Amino acid sequence: MNTITETAQTEGAVVTGTRGNGDNVLLSVQDLRVWFELRRFGFGHAGYVHAVDGVNFDLHYSETIAIVGESGCGKSSLMKTILALHRPTKGDILFEGQSLNVLRGREMQAYRSQVGYVQQDPYGALAPFMSIQRILEEPQIINGIKNKAERYDRLRRAMEEVKMSPVDDFLPKFPHMLSGGQQQRVVIARAMLLDPKLIVADEPVSMLDASVRVEILKLLRGLQEAHDLAVIYITHDLSTVRYFSERVFVMYAGKIVENSPINDLIRNPLHPYTDALLAATSDPDANNATRFRDVPPGEPPSLVNPPSGCRFHPRCARRIEGLCEVEEPPYFEPEPKHFVACWLYR
Repeated sequence: MNTITETAQTEGAVVTGTRGNGDNVLLSVQDLRVWFELRRFGFGHAGYVHAVDGVNFDLHYSETIAIVGESGCGKSSLMKTILALHRPTKGDILFEGQSLNVLRGREMQAYRSQVGYVQQDPYGALAPFMSIQRILEEPQIINGIKNKAERYDRLRRAMEEVKMSPVDDFLPKFPHMLSGGQQQRVVIARAMLLDPKLIVADEPVSMLDASVRVEILKLLRGLQEAHDLAVIYITHDLSTVRYFSERVFVMYAGKIVENSPINDLIRNPLHPYTDALLAATSDPDANNATRFRDVPPGEPPSLVNPPSGCRFHPRCARRIEGLCEVEEPPYFEPEPKHFVACWLYR
């Protein structure tokens, strides 16, 4: 019997399970497509938004990966489908070998207890009418932890791990009484309460002051190492990825266009879009403050009617006429473990 089912059948239990299986794959995304139907004035079919359109990747136990791309590329829709907030239109997601498509009721609740979620906007993620103690008790109550002493021990341990000490000073407070960095630490503590195997972090530092961002990333990295967690880090900022992730997946218009170990991608980006993302990354050198960077013209394509062939070809200065606009490129492997969907490497 799989881990999810075992836990769902255990009264009042929180999933702990094992930290590994035969092939060491925790999460497998297989040809995932997430399309949202458009309605014309509330009546009649008007097409689909192809938010995620054929994504494949495996996430191993204790691995940290990043999914990067500009706004509207589909990374948040991918993340919400992994969290089981959206149902796939086609394809599948396997968690420890079991399809999320078949989970219902207590099995779905058991799965969600194994996946922690760190939201982008910490203030919006915390109920303003609840104290910090109540915020941290609620997910435990929902997941069947009835013993008050155990709930208190769990929330206290989580608060100490995110450096919110002395804990008793923070528990009676409400979210508006905390700074942005403190609010995000509470969100991280809540994600850690049920001993998850996977953390999904959706741009966890994009709404924080620059001085706080490094602290939060170091905190997440420390928790990942201490608890042997797998982490999916969603971001548009490649400058933070290199300090946090082992592999990076570059997403454009609903598709993964490049993936590789992070150091290989920074050293030698292969896809023209990845090149553009790196060119747009903030440069700490003050001498380059007035230098204009070469970025691709135009806007990301409409996901209602995406371009044929390579979806980046309308903005690409290196496109191959008669090929890129006609045929969708497969994945090529110009370097070991470095994959790119681009006809330049055929």
